[in-house]
Amino acid sequence: MKDKLLRYLESFITPRRSELFNQVLEKRTRYITIVLEDIYQPQNASAVLRTCDCLGIQDVHIIENRNRYKLNPDVTLGSDKWLNLIKYRQYDDNTLAAINDLRKSGYRIIATSPQSRSLTPGDFHKGKAAFFFGTELNGLSDTALKNADEFLQIPMLGFTRSFNISVSAAIILYSITTRLRDSAIEWQLSGDEKITLKTKWIENSLKSGETAFSLPEKK
Repeated sequence: MKDKLLRYLESFITPRRSELFNQVLEKRTRYITIVLEDIYQPQNASAVLRTCDCLGIQDVHIIENRNRYKLNPDVTLGSDKWLNLIKYRQYDDNTLAAINDLRKSGYRIIATSPQSRSLTPGDFHKGKAAFFFGTELNGLSDTALKNADEFLQIPMLGFTRSFNISVSAAIILYSITTRLRDSAIEWQLSGDEKITLKTKWIENSLKSGETAFSLPEKK
């Protein structure tokens, strides 16, 4: 059934765009994911999503305890359209709910914190990993830190002892995804996941008016 729906929807986009989707899907991963806890600055929140899309990370988990997660379209450049955003906002403390859900899905909880070990090559054979990033001012909550399986920091050599949240995410995720793709681990999406995502992406394209008629083939 999924295959039939996908083939039908593909008739509304150009072969060039369909192949672009295939190429991007080959580089997508759910082996690692990121979790953003109470990020309140739209520019930083948006920049992280753009980084995730560029580096092939499909899922972003968003915890909203005190702050609503707001996006700046001038920064995201539509990157949020290609990602899965999983939001936790139904409880007073949504951090533990997010941690429990991720653990049920097989993820290790890795907290980014200045009071932790430096960024080193991770042992990806331990299994999937979820990297937690906290607020720009206070970092991660006590709940996130107390329930983390591992801790991670970026070495800093200057007088300023912290990076902007979007910069921290970019540095860590680039390092991790590069090492992951150089490993022998099966980090790619399954065939069924690719079908589901491609179907969703085509639907999003059609909703925004990107049809076969609005995207002619290059000659």
